[in-house]
Amino acid sequence: MSRLSFHLDRRRALWSAAAGTVVLGLLLWWLLPLGEEPPSGTITFSTGTTAGVYQEYGSRLRTELAKDMPGLKVNLLDSNGSGENVQRLVSGRADVTIAAADAVATYESDHPGSVSRLRGVARLYDDYVQLVVARDSDIRTVADLRGKRVATGLPRSGVRLIANRVLEAAGLDPDRDVTAVSEGIDTGPRRLRDGKIDAFFWSGGVPTSGLRELADSFTFRFVPIDADLVARMHHKDEATSYYRATNMPESAYPTIQNGAAVPTIAVSNLLVTRTDMDPRLAEWLTRTVLKSRDEIGAHVHSAQLVDLRTAIYTDPLPLHEGARRYYRSVKP
Repeated sequence: MSRLSFHLDRRRALWSAAAGTVVLGLLLWWLLPLGEEPPSGTITFSTGTTAGVYQEYGSRLRTELAKDMPGLKVNLLDSNGSGENVQRLVSGRADVTIAAADAVATYESDHPGSVSRLRGVARLYDDYVQLVVARDSDIRTVADLRGKRVATGLPRSGVRLIANRVLEAAGLDPDRDVTAVSEGIDTGPRRLRDGKIDAFFWSGGVPTSGLRELADSFTFRFVPIDADLVARMHHKDEATSYYRATNMPESAYPTIQNGAAVPTIAVSNLLVTRTDMDPRLAEWLTRTVLKSRDEIGAHVHSAQLVDLRTAIYTDPLPLHEGARRYYRSVKP
């Protein structure tokens, strides 16, 4: 080998090593800020009901947080859903939670000033309202629920909140025109399969494990919630402005939908904390949420929709300062 070739090869090797160092440095910056000790301590995360997306997402996020912040202990609390989650955050019983945007706005409407100390960390994914009946049911529209036994969700849940609004938009009184049953996604599917109820409402990311499991043993279908009902709901109060008419994708439950999308309502889910969370912890939390999307999304399909471009939109709550720092740091 000539001396010139030797020097060229050595230079290429040095450039290759330098490039590798840069790539590694960028990767480490994304995963863990260089030279910064991870936050530690204990926080409580209020999640959701068994077989629901909130609980599964919260459990898997705790695993990802443990990788980035091994000194941070995350206690998980089951809950009835969005309404209870907001209440726990306001009262200080929880430090982090997931809640639908309409539930946050409704809580503020019912308790003026109560959410002033709440802050958004990230917009996560959309909930889809799912009205489920047996395949051979005579219920074809929401109005057909009159006189039926209907599971409208657990008390203080986002499901109960939105189910009552859907019923009212269809001209039904939730207290008089249906026999309302307090069942959630953990028990509603089984009650429908056993003929104990005629229909149940669920609002969650798709697919939800509770419904996916029901599809393995029982043939059901979804009752459409048409755009005109959503339009009527928008006239009720400010919180209903967070509902939008959409279609549940045909891929959500393929063996049930047989290639057909279902008209329904969508509402955004938010990861929420309080103003008193340490900004550095909030920044690390936000980073983990974004970078763990694919890992969590492999198990919780809804998590695949977490996106840096939309995560900053946490209306009706402003962003936490720590979350804002993170989004600014990765802004193109």
